[in-house]
Amino acid sequence: MPESHEEKNKYIFSREAVLELTHNWGTENDSNFQYHNGNQDPRGFGHIAISVDNIEAACARFEKCGVKFIKKLQDGKMNNIAFISDPDGYWVEIVACGVDVTCSSKH
Repeated sequence: MPESHEEKNKYIFSREAVLELTHNWGTENDSNFQYHNGNQDPRGFGHIAISVDNIEAACARFEKCGVKFIKKLQDGKMNNIAFISDPDGYWVEIVACGVDVTCSSKH
């Protein structure tokens, strides 16, 4: 692991990663099954983040596809990140590859 903060961030945000998403088979037929996305009370899991090569192009594509935005690039003080919502209400942070967004976890 690199020593400096700058080099650590460069290393961390340039790595490829694997995110395993699972489906709870049978829940689609259970009328009592509910998702808790962590962004409602009681608070818990907040969000995942993905990095993209071109954040402006990615956000334009999300907009064109009708994806719900929680925070667009131009909203707020941090104009280098966006938040979208998946169909179940889970938040997904969109960041540009190689950008230091360590302060984004304070949302």
